[in-house]
Amino acid sequence: MPTTGTATLCKAERQHRRGVIGQLFEGGGSKSISVFPLRVVYMPVGRDEVEAPVSILVSVPKRHFKRAVKRNRVKRQLREAYRLHKHILLDTMANGENALVLAFIWLDKELHTTEELMDKMKKILSRIAEKMQQQQQQS
Repeated sequence: MPTTGTATLCKAERQHRRGVIGQLFEGGGSKSISVFPLRVVYMPVGRDEVEAPVSILVSVPKRHFKRAVKRNRVKRQLREAYRLHKHILLDTMANGENALVLAFIWLDKELHTTEELMDKMKKILSRIAEKMQQQQQQS
């Protein structure tokens, strides 16, 4: 279970720097994992480039949900699912010299239940943690 203070999602954990976001989507060192209805693009970066060991970006395209109310609901669900399960990644990234930038992109045109999104988020974060552990062991 997470320790005290890690169960929040502070501003430092939200990615907002254009340079880092540009690097994330231009390719290069970024990788992608899809677990429908989510796609996650992630990239390890230097600790000096970001404020937190893991920072996130949530994107719900307007073409999927025309109404902002639905887009905001999905973003809230994704942030909450990440907040509750982020300890999976934080435990892995605590020992490394790199930080991690994640971008969650919504793929479906339908709304999903919060429980379903929690399961998907847990699965995605576990996969990323495994890959980061393998990368840290190789270097």
